[in-house]
This record gives sequence, C-alpha cells and structure tokens, in this order.
Amino acid sequence: MLTIRVDEFGDPSVLRPVEVPAPAAGHGEVVVEVETAGVLFLDTMIRRGDGPYPATPPYVPGRGAAGRVVAVGPGVDGWLGRRVLVDGPGTYAEQVAAPPSALVPIPDGLDAAEAMALLHDGGTALALIGAVGVRPGESVLVLPAAGGAGSLLVQLARRAGARVVGAARGAAKLAVAREVGADLVVDYGVPGWADAIRRRVGRVDVVLDGVGGDLGTEAFGLVAEGGRYSHYGAPSGRPTTPAATPDVQVLGMAQLAGFARGRRERQERVLREAAAGRLTPVIGRTFPLAKAADAHTALENREIAGKALLIP
Repeated sequence: MLTIRVDEFGDPSVLRPVEVPAPAAGHGEVVVEVETAGVLFLDTMIRRGDGPYPATPPYVPGRGAAGRVVAVGPGVDGWLGRRVLVDGPGTYAEQVAAPPSALVPIPDGLDAAEAMALLHDGGTALALIGAVGVRPGESVLVLPAAGGAGSLLVQLARRAGARVVGAARGAAKLAVAREVGADLVVDYGVPGWADAIRRRVGRVDVVLDGVGGDLGTEAFGLVAEGGRYSHYGAPSGRPTTPAATPDVQVLGMAQLAGFARGRRERQERVLREAAAGRLTPVIGRTFPLAKAADAHTALENREIAGKALLIP
C-alpha cells in the first residue's frame, strides 16, 4: 500500500511516497481503509523538527483519518464495516491499524471529508467557546476567521448570540469568513487593521487568537476591560504572550492542555451538530496522498482557507 514517510526532518520534500505492506489487525486492533486524511499545521512543525510532539524519523506523519473498518483483530467486536474517524498518529496512508479507543463513529448524514475536517478543529472550537463563555450581545474577534477552527468558531459564536468580527488575510479568506457568518471582516494583512476594528466596533469582549505573534499581540490590545482572550495556535511561529493585567482574563496554552478531558464527548457532539446541518466545516483543498508535500507547502504559504485533506 502507499504511505508517506519522513526519513529526516526538513522542508516538504522530505515527505516521500513509499510502498509498504498493508497492516494486519493485531490483538485489540482494527484496520481502517482510509478515505481521507487530515493535514494540520502541526504536521508541518513536526516535519521540521520543531513541533510540540516529538517524532523520530523514520515516521509516518498525520494525526487523523476517516474511512471504514475492513478488518478486526482478536479481542475486538462490533467495529467491522463501520465508518469511523481515527484519532491517532501515522495516518498519511491508504490503511491504518488502530485500537478501538482511537475510533470515533461517523454519524449518518456526514461524509468522510466533512467528518475529517471536524475531528480536531471541531472539538477545539467547542472547548474554546465553552471556556470563554460567549454570551448573547457580546462582540467576538476571531483570527484567522477562515481557518479550520476559526471558521467553526465564527459559527459557534454567532449561534451563541454574539456579534462576530472575522479577521483574515486576503480577499478569498475574507469571503469565507463572511460565508460562515462573520458580521464584519477585516484584513489583518493591511496595516492599521486593529485601528479599523476600534473605529467600527470599539473594543471587543472576546478575542479567539489562532495566529499568535505580532498579530495576536495587536488583537490582545482590542480586548475590553473585563473581557476574555484565548490563544489556541501559533502558525506565525510563536504564541502571543500578553502582559499580565487584572482587567482581561487570559486563557493560554497551559489551560488548553486541560481540554483533553471531555475530548471524545466534544468530538461526538460536533459530528452530530454537523450531521444535523447546524455546523458546516470549510474544506479548502484536497490533495492526492502522494502529493502530501504539496499540501504542506500550501499550508506553510498560507494558501488554504479551511481544511486541507489528503485523498488516497
């Protein structure tokens, strides 16, 4: 079968398509025929050797896939033939072996690509909205509003009754932010973007920052007294480090680590919401599995709105 292997850390060219034997279902395992695998910005960091999760080459990248269980090993009952998400490592492959504890059933009414686009970002978005406690009538700034998690945060904040400001870079991503429900969109690639928000909205009650760096610092400066700020990602290369203040509640990376509790329940909930038509993931581009390097390049060049997926 085809898989992607990283033999050394480096640029996207180290993602090599290779043929390997298909996995067998060992004791307490299933084998999933992959229909689509997710590509995270985290994957690009790990590939470079600077991700928060250690990897030792050679390794198969990826942390999630969607497909159907085609084999079960001894000690496993009830999974054969089921459509599932695999929440685990080594998923840039045509088939993946995993324990049932790593499986999340895909509900009827949701296709594999939609489910895969929700596996990581959906649970994160639910946890963030719950943690900051968005209330009706509040103003919420989301950046990047066209990202996999950001586009879901826009929808969830709107459902909570908030007025949502979506910040992103470029006309195409601003259009996505509008489509998912942002009341106002602002291009943070344009100097003075934060001042434009101050003029039109004033300070905001909540900032959900998935960018970090200087942009995140500017966003933090927009939080009103008594407001809340959360950073949940740093594709800019470094997370925002807000100055301590008694006027703003800051939810940082240390607090986000606690989101592991209840992770599976949030994953199942977000899939149900999408299957019922109450939440829509944004799938930006799909790539053949063998072109995983192209997917990484596009992510690092900020070319994709929403999720990037690999198709075996």
